[in-house]
Amino acid sequence: MRALVQLGGLFIICATAVLLAGCVVITPFTSSNNELKTTVIQGKGNAEILWLPVTGFISGQPQSHAFGLMHEPSTLARVSSALDKAKQDNNIAAVILRIDSPGGSVSASDEIYARIQRFKKNNDVPVIASFGSLAASGAYYIAMGADHIIAQPTTVTGSIGVILLNFDASDLLHKLGISNESYVSGPNKDLLSPLKHDSPEQRRIMDGVIDHLYQRFVQVVRTNRPGLDSNQIDRITDGRVFTANQALKLGLVDAIGHIPAAIDAAKQRAGVSHARIIRYYRGKQPPRTLYAHASLAGSQAAAAQVNILPIKLGLEALDGPRMLYLWQPGS
Repeated sequence: MRALVQLGGLFIICATAVLLAGCVVITPFTSSNNELKTTVIQGKGNAEILWLPVTGFISGQPQSHAFGLMHEPSTLARVSSALDKAKQDNNIAAVILRIDSPGGSVSASDEIYARIQRFKKNNDVPVIASFGSLAASGAYYIAMGADHIIAQPTTVTGSIGVILLNFDASDLLHKLGISNESYVSGPNKDLLSPLKHDSPEQRRIMDGVIDHLYQRFVQVVRTNRPGLDSNQIDRITDGRVFTANQALKLGLVDAIGHIPAAIDAAKQRAGVSHARIIRYYRGKQPPRTLYAHASLAGSQAAAAQVNILPIKLGLEALDGPRMLYLWQPGS
């Protein structure tokens, strides 16, 4: 028993040392199992429909798990590599984006949207967006690249807008007897610093940036959803979320249905009656279903889901303020 306790303590010490040292531990993929491979989930025929999941926080940065011991590619990298492989396959008749996400990075969402647009233009392949439980903000932005959007009856979508996550700790530091002694080259160099209050001018500067990104979002929606009621546009784009039925009435989605409806829509758009539904994956173990996690291989995927600590540390806040197309209630 004592040996087990000592071994557990040693593991915690080593993991903490890795975290504090800022070391990067690369997931031990070899060149062979890091290659993007194809597996057939269901169906038959020569035509292929690519099932492409877009889940979780949308980011251009690799995702880390278990104190950085496990890594998987970013959302942007996963989508980009999948579309790059799909454009080399003449059997790809359609792509289904299975979206279940609260949104995420402004730039990553915009780049994924642009990649989908280029893929459609250069390959003449229809893209269907199938919404899961959540397709909000940046996730809805991505869906604007699709030709047809189907929401599940229980989908929550919308949240069209921008959020800037930041905090002001200056009052707390003052209570602790800590003062800000930063030196800057200009009055706005320390814009959004958590060590001080922003001036009215600085707030006006940030309002301008946020408004620009917001108007871009609104324009993308207007361009790709021309059937929206112009009299309702202010309500639609004020950041609120909608049920599937509300979204359908407002013109934010084209239909309500489950996964078979998305597959049928993809076949219809592709002009085929039979097709194989395929997925791409890395590692040794292919996903067996449309729902299976396929970013990491086998036991590595399971290990990535293990929370070593019983609390969420929230270390993302230390990265500094970020512009996000994200639905984050309570933020």
